[in-house]
Amino acid sequence: MTKQLKRKYEDLKKYLQGFDSLAVAFSGGVDSTFLLAAAKEALGEKVIAVTLLSGFVPENEIKEATLFATALGVKHEFIRVDGLDIPGVAENPPDRCYLCKKALFKKIKTLAEKAEIQQVVDGSNLDDEADYRPGMKALAELEIKSPLRVAQLTKEEIRSLSQMLNLPTWDKPSFACLASRIPYGEPITKEKLAMIEKAELFLVKQGFKQMRVRCHDKLARIEVPAEDIPLLLNSEMREKIAGAFARIGFIYTAVDIKGYRTGSLNETIKQ
Repeated sequence: MTKQLKRKYEDLKKYLQGFDSLAVAFSGGVDSTFLLAAAKEALGEKVIAVTLLSGFVPENEIKEATLFATALGVKHEFIRVDGLDIPGVAENPPDRCYLCKKALFKKIKTLAEKAEIQQVVDGSNLDDEADYRPGMKALAELEIKSPLRVAQLTKEEIRSLSQMLNLPTWDKPSFACLASRIPYGEPITKEKLAMIEKAELFLVKQGFKQMRVRCHDKLARIEVPAEDIPLLLNSEMREKIAGAFARIGFIYTAVDIKGYRTGSLNETIKQ
């Protein structure tokens, strides 16, 4: 670990120690797992993990989050809420993430206040500032802190530190909520979310790690890193995927030749 990275990690822990107690919004992804581990190291028993059961996160992600929190010895709370019941979210406007995060993090704040926890924190990192992230406005309005941004930590640095700490997520593919797979303006339904979850799980079982299945009504647009496109286009693999996706409910299956990139649906927004 470089001196600069070590200094950032020490700065992160020092920042976390400035709070009496913390509730970490915990999805089980790379960032929130690292943040939870760092918070536990900094504050010990004065940290809790809070996981939202909104219908926008696959079941296997929830299971992995639960196992990690248990292994870490952190109290783990769950908040069950149907994300599609949040006003405006199902209609999927460009500020959907703002509407969703505002409602969900209000619930985390309420839980934290009842438990007499001083501060709610989330796992946003420095790289998130470069993309269209309306949810960050909601975090600011609710005074949710983002320690990884404060410590100026990028995703790559978080992975390096996670590996140093022997965290199981250090090389875990990046994940985003299932609603982010559906183009803005196209209604979000439980059926579409279930189709996306099944389709992505199928691709994982075929050996694809970093990927997305973007849902354009009954058309699935697959994004994988450029180096994985040849495998995706192999005749045998194409046939397997086409058959599986048809059974899931997609009429058409397409491959995005630009490859995987985060926030590709944000390309339709004029900023």
